[in-house]
Amino acid sequence: MMSRLVKITLYVFIIILTILAAVLVFYWAPDRSVAELKQWQLPNSEFIDIQGMQAHVVQSDKCDVYRSRASIDQAVIAGESLPEAIVLLHGTSASLHTWQGWTKELSSEYCVVSMDLPGFGLTGPYTDETTKYTSANYAKFVAQVLERLNLKQAPQLTLAGNSLGGKIAWRTAALYPEYVKNLILIDSVGYPATPKNVPLGFKLAKYSALTPILSHVLPRDVVKKSVLSVYADDSKVNDALIDRYYDLTLRQGNRKALNRRLQETDSSDNQEDIKRLTVPTLILWGAQDDLIPVENAALFHRDIANSQLKIFDNLGHVPHEEDPIATVAVVKQFLAGDPV
Repeated sequence: MMSRLVKITLYVFIIILTILAAVLVFYWAPDRSVAELKQWQLPNSEFIDIQGMQAHVVQSDKCDVYRSRASIDQAVIAGESLPEAIVLLHGTSASLHTWQGWTKELSSEYCVVSMDLPGFGLTGPYTDETTKYTSANYAKFVAQVLERLNLKQAPQLTLAGNSLGGKIAWRTAALYPEYVKNLILIDSVGYPATPKNVPLGFKLAKYSALTPILSHVLPRDVVKKSVLSVYADDSKVNDALIDRYYDLTLRQGNRKALNRRLQETDSSDNQEDIKRLTVPTLILWGAQDDLIPVENAALFHRDIANSQLKIFDNLGHVPHEEDPIATVAVVKQFLAGDPV
């Protein structure tokens, strides 16, 4: 009797292992190098050395004048006006590609800069593994990029960020006020929030025990569901969009970095920094955001004295990506000094 029970248990165990092995084989997705992801480099992509990383950065044509101190001096001597700059910071598991709609609309007038933050896109993880993925360290990275690109010389620099990028934007403004003249916060991290719907990829990445598995497998359907969860209109989530998120998640080291970032959160939300902000600030929010509720937009508006708020009723957590035309129109008003 006992022997039979042991055999049944053993058979069940073998079946479970076989199913698990089959799942691992089916969803096996090894890391890819930057060279293997070359299709995600844009015509104006470049890689600059920041903290030993090759940070993936894109600059619009208007930024050419800032490429050297000599070109800046020449423009000033010639009596030319230096262009205002707008720097764009993406959210968790996104990349600089999320800003392509805005970049297209703003590049004729502004020096537009976007970058892949450490742990995401083609930049990949911090090369120094002791560096934590805190907002202060991200702000330091952004400040170093701005310094490297000579953007401190811009007559006006607007820092815009979505979600995690929003928090990095206001933390940069608080820690490096000499750079930031305007802020744009889009569905930004900053206050406690109870999500209605957390992307599945984020849920799984929080568990360190799963890191050895999640670093080698990636079901495309998990990525699809994660993208769908941050859009209000599912019809806008197409295969090309999912391919982009999927491929860039596979960039070497990004999956391990995501696991670390979700565990190395700041010890506090640094909310006092928000209340000390005095720069003109535009707050944009998707009312259908299931990750950071729209009620948080009112908190930012309350605590930032010099702020304006615009809610988009039919957009989700990434309104700049879901409807770049509608959202950038409000940005243009703000940058022109008009009320939104």
